[in-house]
Amino acid sequence: MSAVPKTAERLGPALLDRLPAAVARPAYDRAALAAGIAHIGVGAFHRTHQAEFVDDLLADRLDRFGIVGINIRPPALADTLGAQGGLYTRLMREDDRVTARVIGSIVRVVDAQASAEPALAVLADPAIDLVTLTVTEKGYCHTPANGALDESRPEIAHDLAHPEAPQSLPGLILAALERRRKAHGAPVTVMSCDNIPSNGAILGRVVAALAERRGDGLAGWIAGNVAFPSTMVDRIAPATGAADLAYVEQVLGYRDEAVVVGEPFRQWVIEDRFAARRPDFGRVGAQFVDDVGAFEHLKMRVLNGAQTTLCYLGVLAGLEHTFDDMADPLLAGFVRRMLAEETLPTLEPVPGIVPEAYLEQSLARLRNTAIRHRNHQIATDGSQKIVQRILNPIRDRRRAGAAIDLLCVPVAAWMAYLVRASARFGRAWTVDDPYADRIAAIADAIGDDAAALTAAIVAIGAIFPAELAADATFRAGVAARLAGFLAPDPLADLARLCGAGPPG
Repeated sequence: MSAVPKTAERLGPALLDRLPAAVARPAYDRAALAAGIAHIGVGAFHRTHQAEFVDDLLADRLDRFGIVGINIRPPALADTLGAQGGLYTRLMREDDRVTARVIGSIVRVVDAQASAEPALAVLADPAIDLVTLTVTEKGYCHTPANGALDESRPEIAHDLAHPEAPQSLPGLILAALERRRKAHGAPVTVMSCDNIPSNGAILGRVVAALAERRGDGLAGWIAGNVAFPSTMVDRIAPATGAADLAYVEQVLGYRDEAVVVGEPFRQWVIEDRFAARRPDFGRVGAQFVDDVGAFEHLKMRVLNGAQTTLCYLGVLAGLEHTFDDMADPLLAGFVRRMLAEETLPTLEPVPGIVPEAYLEQSLARLRNTAIRHRNHQIATDGSQKIVQRILNPIRDRRRAGAAIDLLCVPVAAWMAYLVRASARFGRAWTVDDPYADRIAAIADAIGDDAAALTAAIVAIGAIFPAELAADATFRAGVAARLAGFLAPDPLADLARLCGAGPPG
């Protein structure tokens, strides 16, 4: 890479017309763009996915669907996107190929970490027809095992006592809807774009539960004026690294503090249920369907199931990235076999998709060496993810009387990942999971008795449904694998299971 002066100009509206020819730029007049979408959680995934779809749509037909970006959790936006007028570079990486594009669909950004008021002002604006969000699984304040509002969460207790100053996402949405009702009554669609099955139904359920507690007819007004469609979203977007920032500055010749990275593949399936104006995302590759369930299960159980399985096995194997995991014959062979033999039979038909071909496409995506998706990053909040990706297929297999030997492996690997982070096991690594402390306490109390550890962990009802917690076959299968993962050579038992002998 050729060096450029450290004073390289920073990306912003004034630089758009002087970008190098290799960088694609917004194909519409941003000055004429008005906001009609508010997005909560302006992280890497939103900027590589929904904001890009909106950018494509605006290029196809300029309309009042610019995005106001809102962050209610760190990081702050003012010094990154805000300082760049909402502009940022999306790098598309596939092995040794890189393409760059500046996205212009975000017209304004709002930081609302210190106070909910700036976010509420945007969300209650009658010009906003669509609210989208990417806040990760734990932002919904729901119980993963059943999708109900988790009233034990301290932020929910706060919002019930102080609804005018919400701290949770459901509380923020409810407060904004109450303002809309009182100020103008304009309908609105609130659309989750998080990686949760039935995400719209869960969001609607937790907001409705809070609304019922509030009373005053608010729940009824929401039922008649607000839609919560479910979506299935897909694009791998790893955390931006120093090399990505350096690429923009040293190769493209300008500075950008908000660079994001994505793979070429993208998919967006949207339940066609809107309460207000609907952006025609179908014009730019999204699909509107009556029911996204089959698409969700396919993606969750195959692609995300592979990611979850590989991230924990990869950490136990001492590997850093997903593509490292896929380069390991034992791990790659195991995950293909698990998905083909035990996961695919749990899927319902998906229009236009052959499951076996989707499996191979998914594994090919995970081999992309340019997507530096760290195992520890994927492992974050595993207790919120494992239900949909692994436990639900196990439940379906058990109900059908089918084997679960392979699917027990990622459950045990997840347990081992959290157990090994406990004091009893030397704090092998730092984990980020809502149940990390609870499971560490279990490990500190029990030690390396795999059967006792398994029994104690599966008794956590917020994660494990009662039918699995009571299933002796399930507990035994997980305990057998957990014992192997807690041994000095964590992968030796997996190699024996796969018929490969201990790894050499």
